Parts: sequence; C-alpha cells; structure tokens
Amino acid sequence: MQKGKITKYTPFPQIDLPDRQWPSRTITHAPIWASVDLRDGNQALATPMTVNEKLEMFELLVKIGFKEIEVGFPSASDTEFNFIRRLVDEKRIPADVTLQVLVQAREHLIRRTFESLEGTSKAIVHLYNSTSPVQRRVTFNKTKDEIKAIAVEGTRLVKSLVETIPGTQIRFQYSPESFSDTEVDYALEVCEAVMAEWSPSEDDKIILNLPATVEVATPNVHADQIEWFCRNLKERNKAYISLHTHNDRGTGAAATELGLLAGADRVEGTLFGNGERTGNLDIVTVALNLYTQGVDSALDLSELERIRRIYERITRMTVHDRHPYAGDLVFTAFSGSHQDAIKKGMDLRAKEDTEGARWEVPYLAIDPEDIGRDYEAIIRINSQSGKGGVAYILERDFGLDLPKTMHPEVGMVVNETADKGSRELSPDEVHEVFMQAYVNLEAPMELLSIEREDFSQSGEVKVDAEIRMNGKPNRLSGMGNGPISAFVDALEQVGYKDFQLLDYRQHSIGGGSKTEAAAYIQIKNDDGSVSFGCGINANIELAGLRALVSAFNRAHSKV
Repeated sequence: MQKGKITKYTPFPQIDLPDRQWPSRTITHAPIWASVDLRDGNQALATPMTVNEKLEMFELLVKIGFKEIEVGFPSASDTEFNFIRRLVDEKRIPADVTLQVLVQAREHLIRRTFESLEGTSKAIVHLYNSTSPVQRRVTFNKTKDEIKAIAVEGTRLVKSLVETIPGTQIRFQYSPESFSDTEVDYALEVCEAVMAEWSPSEDDKIILNLPATVEVATPNVHADQIEWFCRNLKERNKAYISLHTHNDRGTGAAATELGLLAGADRVEGTLFGNGERTGNLDIVTVALNLYTQGVDSALDLSELERIRRIYERITRMTVHDRHPYAGDLVFTAFSGSHQDAIKKGMDLRAKEDTEGARWEVPYLAIDPEDIGRDYEAIIRINSQSGKGGVAYILERDFGLDLPKTMHPEVGMVVNETADKGSRELSPDEVHEVFMQAYVNLEAPMELLSIEREDFSQSGEVKVDAEIRMNGKPNRLSGMGNGPISAFVDALEQVGYKDFQLLDYRQHSIGGGSKTEAAAYIQIKNDDGSVSFGCGINANIELAGLRALVSAFNRAHSKV
C-alpha cells in the first residue's frame, strides 16, 4: 500500500457545473421504484434462487408495492427464460405490474428475450452496453463511435421486434453501463443517439438508466453528473431518468438521494442492498429515509421484520445487526444517556399521544411500530447502560414506576451486576437484581406481624408490631398519623430509629383480582447517606411498611 503521494489512484475529475441547482432542492415525492432483486440480486448470490424461491420473491415484491420488477436475463439461461414463462403462463403478473427484462446489445440475445415475453400485457426491455473509457479500452478495444453504434443497432433491433408480439405493450430502457465512469458528454451523445433511433414521445417515454456501476467519486459528483445530463438532454420531456447506484464506496443511498435532487425520476435497487461486490442500492433504506421526512414512499414496509425473514431465507444472506431500519440492534440503546433520553421521550409521548402527533423521541428517527417493530429492543442493559434504561425496563416489562430520585442508584446496582458478568442482562435478570436488592428485604430486620388501631377523634393510628432484629424477636408499639409514621415511632421507642423519612410513593401493578401495590420509601440516615427500599404486596399499607423495612435494611447492610 502506497504512502505519502499516491500515484496508483487518481481522484475522479469534477463536473463543470458552477450553477448546480440540486443542493437547494428538496425531495417532495417518491420516485418510480424498480426492483432488480430477481436479476442483480440473484446473480450476486452464492446459491442462486430456485424457481420456487423466485416466485416467492416476486410475490413479496408485488405485495410491497413495486410496479416495475426486473425479473431476469431470459437469454442468459433456460432457468431465467422458464421462470419468466411461468410468470406469464400461470398468470401471476398483476395488471398494474410491469415485468422488466435485461439484455445485452447483441442480436441473438435480443431475439431470445422477445421470445420470453410472448403473452405478457406489458414489459420493459432493458438494453445495455458498456461505455466507460476503461471498458472501451480493456474489455472491448473499440472506439467511441463503435461503442455508440452497438447501442444504436441494438435499439434498432428491439424496435423492429416489437411488432412480433403485438399483444404486448413494450417500453424501452437503455443503460450506458458504467455511466459513473463515462465522460458525461459522451454518455449524453450515446443516449441521444439511442433516443433518436427509438423516437419516444411524452406519452411513451424512454427510460434512460444511468448506472453508477462502480462508485468512483463522492455522492455530490454523482449528483453533478445527473444534473448535467438532465439539463443537457435535448428532449428531456420524453425520458425518465433512472438511477442505479452501487455501493463500492459505501455511499449508494446518499448518491441516490442526491441524484433525485439532481432531477432523476426513477430508482433501481434491491431489498437490503443485495448485489455484486458491496451491493446495489438498498431501496428499503431510501424509501424509509423519505418516510422520515414526511414523504409517502409508496412502498408498504409496515411488516419489515417479515420482509427481512423472507429475504434472509430465500437469499441465504444475513441482514447486519446495524443495518438501517432492519437490523436487530438499530433501535437498541446501551448507552446510559441515550437510554435516559429515549425513556423521557417515550414517557412524554405516552402522555400526549394523539392521532397524527409528530414523532419526537430522542435518538429514534422513526417510530419502530410504523415498520412492524416493537419497543422491546429499544433499551437493553449492559455495563454501559444508565439509570434511564434500567428504569425503562422495569416500568415497561414489570410495571414498576420508580421515583426519579431512585433511578441513579438502581441503575448503578444493575450495571455493577452486568459489569461483573461482562455481558448484557435480559429484562428478567434486571428485574431479579432489583427484587433482590430492594424489594421486601428481611435482614437484619424482619416484619413478622402488625396490627392497626384507629382513633377517630384524634385521627391518629396506633400499631402493634412484631419484628425480628438480627434473629431476635421483639414487640413494639407506636403512634402516628398513619401506619408508616406510627411504625417509625415504634422503632424510635426501642432505639432502632436512626433515620429520617424523606419520601414515600406508591402505585398499583396489574389489574383486577391480581392487582398489587408497589411502594417506594427514601430515608436519610444519621450518617447523612440516603437509602431506598421497595415493598410489594396486595395490601397497600403492608407494601408501604415493607418498603420502609427494606430501606432500613439496605442502610444497615452497608455498615
């Protein structure tokens, strides 16, 4: 690998477009989507799809909402040809869906392609040939004029064969393959020659597909290429400009979005970006990016997990855990500060949620429910987690709404457990840690029994309690304005009160006959430290008393 001055690679030249318009534009509507999963996606698989798997994938693409689907290269093999025939013969093509077939600009391949389309109501014939300097020199050893002639002759043959299948409405698509690495003026020259041969109209437009077959520059350069082409194409009103980005530099989605800003009308890609080398454009990502900006993508991705399961089974590929929108961990926060912000956002939304309310939850660009995900995976607990995440898990999964003053300490206790094990804790394990550390603690003090007597005139309450302290039984009595204050008075009379009661909270858990009460108590010990305790019981008064005993026990377990 070279160091310092790199001579092996040279930067791609900039496009001369000083008055570029795309940076100030906004995408306001979805493009025409064209799936190439059954062609580009399939050819990139170590084990290509079987015919039955192709049929299942086709049905999935139709259900998602694709209206243009490239179903194969019918002249490449009998399998490809027979699959298309099966779609046609078994009448599997919905009336609003157009098949697209790919073919090189070679006579025998074009003729075989038309044979595959007999009986279809409408189809797109997608013709291509390579136009870039490196392809002209290395692969074909042909001049610019010779390469252009291949495109024009192929177009002429396609046009002449349309009449051989009179019952089929044929639309034409041309791709100058490796457009990304082709001189823009030469790509324009070839495309205009193809248009002149095809003679499109405003009602029957040609599709000019401009592939970033290999990403060779930053996305802004791709956008400049597309805008330059759109602005200089003579009969722009008679053409759909289509994008087909690859992901060699990892910027396929960005290049597509900027290409749409630059004037493109149509996008080709695959589910989750499957394709040769580093892959094709991931249409799912771009479609959901539009959705998060308030643009209807025109694709139904509301069951994204189901789509992913089918995709993974058919392609034998795996969607990465961090893949946008679809990965297992994309809605998961381990960081404490992130968890705390997400919890606050979710809590506020639960209180204020109304139909059509704006989605405003920190760190989450999209509502997981919109794409069939749930909230269970949003916050997960490991040693990096914080107070908000632990509190969120306890409330969401177990109905325990801890006071905010309690969050930091509980978070620290749970995180210490995760840190010791050097692993993530499941929600059940988080709950278990909390129960063992805070709930209904029985040592060194154990509440064995308690009786209450109310005095209506004074409003006071008397309690007679039996406790066990450090294994020794003891009976005590006290007075107060409620059972908790009376129990505190009883502890003071026998010399056990070494704290001040700071806070008491309670709420119900569950509903119906199985409702329980959860109580939380915060005390300040004589040494200035603070202790928390939780009590859970079907009786709300006992829950409060057990919370007090738990707080006392936590204080004395630290000594």
